[in-house]
Amino acid sequence: MVYRVIGLMSGSSLDGLDIAFVEFQETAGEWRYEIIQAACYPYDDIWKKQLEEAPLLSAKEYQLLHTDYGHYLGQRVNQFIEEHQIQYQAALISSHGHTTFHMPERKMTGQIGEGAAIAAETALPVVTDLRSLDIALGGQGAPIVPIGEKLLLKEYDYFLNIGGIANISHNREKYTAFDVCPANRVMNLLAKDAGKEYDEKGQMAASGKINKELLEKLNTLDYYRQPFPKSLANDFGTGIVYPLIKSAGLSIPDSLATYAEHITIQTGNALAAIKEPQLCTENLKMLVTGGGAYNEWLIGSLRKTLGLRQVDIVVPDSLLIDYKEAMVMAFIGVLRWRQEYNVLSSVTGSSRDNIGGALWTGQEA
Repeated sequence: MVYRVIGLMSGSSLDGLDIAFVEFQETAGEWRYEIIQAACYPYDDIWKKQLEEAPLLSAKEYQLLHTDYGHYLGQRVNQFIEEHQIQYQAALISSHGHTTFHMPERKMTGQIGEGAAIAAETALPVVTDLRSLDIALGGQGAPIVPIGEKLLLKEYDYFLNIGGIANISHNREKYTAFDVCPANRVMNLLAKDAGKEYDEKGQMAASGKINKELLEKLNTLDYYRQPFPKSLANDFGTGIVYPLIKSAGLSIPDSLATYAEHITIQTGNALAAIKEPQLCTENLKMLVTGGGAYNEWLIGSLRKTLGLRQVDIVVPDSLLIDYKEAMVMAFIGVLRWRQEYNVLSSVTGSSRDNIGGALWTGQEA
């Protein structure tokens, strides 16, 4: 079977809306994929502010934003289809939405971007609300990307995505994955304090010095002592980690250098926690994606640390770096359409594997 699907992803780093048009082919239970077209539509200052402040809204204003953002998503999909001349080629849209609340301990998660609005704008079937069933079943609702890693990227042993939040996955029979620590969301806030959108290639971090006192405070935060499965809300980075860094009174380069070291240490700790196989003659491979894959200083630090565990860092081409998550959102939508499990309980800690997602029919009967 062949499926051509549009996947939408808006990450916690607020850099923009990622859209990927992907072809999936299933033959005797084996899956292949090809990202045919992809684009990122940056958020303007108004949308950035609205998404960032969404958790502060009243119930009424929140629901209005949920609807408005759904129409925005649908309009961007239409723009993408027009720009890439793929009219009548996509059979389905699968949208992650933008996370505003994530409270698995209360069995609640919230991603705005109303599916009905996307379906109305595009006249295509739409899958949204990908995490809620897993949350209702007692899981973390995150990470959900591992189902795509397991079925589409079998050649890798580990996966590290360095987005607004860094998360790690281990590709073994019982798949393991969890959020490691805040990443780009915090580093970008620090870069903005220096008048930059982000620390390009990690150049500012490379010029800084690691502050051991701050590093120790970061590494002893309660989250890092919790066993997996576990997941992070955006406000852990913005409301706890970033203020802790600022309170140290360091220069921006020193802050970035210290935080890059923190990410490296926590990634190493995560690798140890999932008890990777004993050292072997052939190194294991870790695929690194997300915006942090372009941070040469951070990647160099990870290569040095993880190389001691005989784990090789693999940074793929820019298409997979930038659009892996949008591609997997498309794949999750395909599995939902097929009524097949698309969330792994071994990853999220829910009571069972589940088929997440609400389906909206956009076309006329």
